[in-house]
Amino acid sequence: MSVAFTKEESSETASETILPERVISAQPNLVTESGLKALEAELAVAREAYAAGNLIEDVNDKRRQTAGPARDIRYLVERIRTADLQPAPASNDIVAFGSTVRFEREDGRVQTFRIVGEDEADPKSGTVSWVSPLARVLLGKALGDLAMLGNEELEIQKIT
Repeated sequence: MSVAFTKEESSETASETILPERVISAQPNLVTESGLKALEAELAVAREAYAAGNLIEDVNDKRRQTAGPARDIRYLVERIRTADLQPAPASNDIVAFGSTVRFEREDGRVQTFRIVGEDEADPKSGTVSWVSPLARVLLGKALGDLAMLGNEELEIQKIT
């Protein structure tokens, strides 16, 4: 029977509980130690939310409340399963995964970012994904080197 012949509430519930899967990157899943811990913590929160949703008696409300956490659990389990934990950079001589890099832009702005895994990247907090255009031009550079980001030169000032 088509959803058209069911109660309107059931139709709305169906659309609210069939969520698209979270996209999993085709790139290797490189993670820092803190990034892996964050994934594990996020999984614990999603499992708690799913368990709380399952306590709801109304079937439609239960579906609405567990759909998001169930999707997040599937995503996070896969990301943790495929995580490739990277050691901290061996030295501060060159920019590597896990390095914090300070650089100056041509316009005089100085910026600092840590190069991390895709799931832990948050430019507003000072982290960028290792697959981002910025990280790709910085990786492998040394102190004082110039990196080209589009038409702009970036000069590496500090690597930690």
